[in-house]
Amino acid sequence: MRDGFVKVAAVTPEVRVADVSFNVEACVAAARQAAEKDGAAVIVLPELAITGYTCEDLFWQESLVRAAEAGLAEFAARTADLPALILVGVPVRAGGKLYNCAAAVSRGEVLGLVPKTHIPTYNEFYEGRHFVPGPAEVTLVLFAGNRDTLFGTNLLFTCEELPELVVAAEICEDLWVPAPPSTAHAQAGATLICNLSASNAIVGKADYRRSLVSGQSARLVCGYVYASAGTGESTQDLVFSGHDLVAENGRLLAEGSPFGDGRAVSEIDVRFLAAERTRMSTFECASSPEAAGYAVASFSLGADAATRETALTRYVDPHPFVPTDAARRAERCEDVFSIQAHGLAKRLAHTRSRRAVIGLSGGLDSTLALLVAVRAFDLLGLPRDGIIAVTMPGFGTTDRTYNNACELARTVRAELREVGIAAAVRQHFADIGHDESVHDVTYENSQARERTQILMDVANQEGGLVIGTGDLSELALGWATYNGDHMSMYAVNAGVPKTLVRHLVRYVADTCGDADEARVLLDVLDTPVSPELLPATGDGTIAQRTEDLVGPYELHDFFLYEVLRRGTNPAKVYRLARYALGEKYDDETILSWLKVFYRRYFAQQFKRSCLPDGPKVGSAAVSPRGDLRMPSDACATLWLAELEAL
Repeated sequence: MRDGFVKVAAVTPEVRVADVSFNVEACVAAARQAAEKDGAAVIVLPELAITGYTCEDLFWQESLVRAAEAGLAEFAARTADLPALILVGVPVRAGGKLYNCAAAVSRGEVLGLVPKTHIPTYNEFYEGRHFVPGPAEVTLVLFAGNRDTLFGTNLLFTCEELPELVVAAEICEDLWVPAPPSTAHAQAGATLICNLSASNAIVGKADYRRSLVSGQSARLVCGYVYASAGTGESTQDLVFSGHDLVAENGRLLAEGSPFGDGRAVSEIDVRFLAAERTRMSTFECASSPEAAGYAVASFSLGADAATRETALTRYVDPHPFVPTDAARRAERCEDVFSIQAHGLAKRLAHTRSRRAVIGLSGGLDSTLALLVAVRAFDLLGLPRDGIIAVTMPGFGTTDRTYNNACELARTVRAELREVGIAAAVRQHFADIGHDESVHDVTYENSQARERTQILMDVANQEGGLVIGTGDLSELALGWATYNGDHMSMYAVNAGVPKTLVRHLVRYVADTCGDADEARVLLDVLDTPVSPELLPATGDGTIAQRTEDLVGPYELHDFFLYEVLRRGTNPAKVYRLARYALGEKYDDETILSWLKVFYRRYFAQQFKRSCLPDGPKVGSAAVSPRGDLRMPSDACATLWLAELEAL
């Protein structure tokens, strides 16, 4: 449970209809395997697993009901040594009526019984013949010899060792109705919803289950564990498939395929879920479970629960901004490209501008900005020669990037202008008394600001807009010259991380249908990322490589996603980076660049506090008018201290 991860398991044991002894044995074995082999701290078994779901009128038999009660007591006793909360389905008779319940068991004790709220009596379901809806109010009932057993829908189970782990239960049909009980559970504080189900198999139903489970976990900002009855329940006209699912905040983490091995195991990050709810102003919740009318039962996972560690099995995406699947990646690229282009088109139309000015360096970012401008001009029906691509060779410009800039402007039919900056910058050095042989920050930034001045003045001449080229990753790191490439009239790449920029350019190369354009774009992709502000090497190649100076962008984009989108603390970011990217980077390298990230992220906020407008394209952004309201003078001490302690 370190860092707030809780291993959960949805397990479908083999059952026999109405054979309580067999079913108890199977449930014990399933729970023990999930706890001992998988290390699960929360284990969910299917609806009515103690008796079987398809007992029909046998539920009216005294023998079955009594056997179920004794069977659950035996199950609790035989799992008393497991450091886990286990939920298992059982019929419960209370007040002269029969209820379909989820029993929460831990350390040999039945903590509570949560009855099903919505009883289906339609199509193949006939539960209303045997069961009644459970009451919301929690009362005490006699069960398995204990007169003080908590009983009711409004019941939460809290973990003593991890306060963010708050468990609630609903049963099968409860999820399928317009207002599932889990909505109220989450608003009362539940971060993990467990669904004990007996959902039969029909064509297309598995897809619908996935959408229900993942959708509910997204709406409730929660973990959702769904365990469904398996083929042992199949009888008469019904077949069951044992479809098990684990989801978190809209993402399916694990799935036991229908008619498969009957288990889904993963880890729910309850600390992230709690933080996400805190961030979302529209997630309404009670100040306490009791204030929402809920009763609470606590459970313990053992004194070593906070430090006990099992293998992290959930997928941690090393490139969170870039889908792994090729089809989804292409769809994402088209979506982002469209957002960028339509945002720029609106700005051009609103300002009645028929000209756009772009500093075209032959690098990735300016290439993408030009491609976005081309799409925007096409959307508005404007001639492409209204795009003025200005190449401004300086002290570090190489033939490769210069030629690519010129070729790209030609292939997209933009107007190309060349304005050399060497003479102007040398005059500026003379004016301020700077030695040109000193290649310091003044040497570099003078070039960047000269280029921006040229672009702004050309835009004034032409009545156009300067289109910014800097991307999200550069803004997060502050890798931009203040009032240089940091400034524009509309920054089309401001919401696009560097790792995605590369795929957007490749997407255009693959889909543009122009062999010359594709050839240039592919060579741009093959060029090292560089601001080209230092003189080239003796053989004319790029001397200044950005990633040698600030670190690999795939690492920084990973850090950025965890810090900005998920609010992850530094030690946890480091742990996840090692897990996701450890095969490519050693621990020392990851830690070193993570420290660089935090130092730059804090120190460079003043640049982000005055960014030009630019389209937000994803869930992570740094605009001071939107996602990131960060003080420019905040200290990174607390965050760096956590890393130093590793």
